[in-house]
Amino acid sequence: MSVPDFARYRLFLEGDLAEGGRLPLEREQANYLLNVLRLKQDDTVLIFNGRDGEWLAAISAEGRKQASLTALRRTKDQPPAPDLIYLFAPLKHARLDYIAQKAIEMGAGVLQPVLTRRTQVSRLNLDRLRANAIEAAEQCGILTLPEIRPERPLDAALDALEPGRLLVFCDEAMAQESPLAALAGRKPGPLAVLIGPEGGFDEAERRRILARPETLPLSLGPRILRADTAAVAALTLVQAVLGDWPRQ
Repeated sequence: MSVPDFARYRLFLEGDLAEGGRLPLEREQANYLLNVLRLKQDDTVLIFNGRDGEWLAAISAEGRKQASLTALRRTKDQPPAPDLIYLFAPLKHARLDYIAQKAIEMGAGVLQPVLTRRTQVSRLNLDRLRANAIEAAEQCGILTLPEIRPERPLDAALDALEPGRLLVFCDEAMAQESPLAALAGRKPGPLAVLIGPEGGFDEAERRRILARPETLPLSLGPRILRADTAAVAALTLVQAVLGDWPRQ
């Protein structure tokens, strides 16, 4: 695996990337490169759009707060999107921002907000979720942005999962058995991870989840974790055993 170039600033752009292509920057982007980072004419940054890989690009300054980039060469090919769906009950702003960022860092390919009886937030700002995903991708060398789906009721979100996809259900009522042992008994394949709201799922919801074929209830240990902490713990376990982390 190639080591990310963290010496250069990385920037997400919407436009198509090709050798020699000129990409105008938004005013805020140009101002940050020229006046905050103090980059100058012909200095280079790394750019990506989630489709065309990562590119080295040169700055063309067009005033104090205007600039464009010229794509010079591709530095990394575009990888496939991770086949991991992260289903979560939305939280309030700061903690929801954290969840979005960490889920991207941990390799989620789809973010699916799920509405439950105890969900704290019923309407989401999907643009804000996307902005957090982009920020995490820029900082961590990630090239594939996740699909961000509109919020759905729990039943609809479960019904939308393909029959063969393993759903890892982080269940605080589960007996405290080794999560690594439980995961190790499964074969790698399409994955989904479900984290509930603060206060957990009610009994009717638990029965509905457990009734779905290919559902694996998982204990996260003897302590009750906050939903944002549980997300990181669960995604770490799943990626280490069944996901895209290197395995012997």
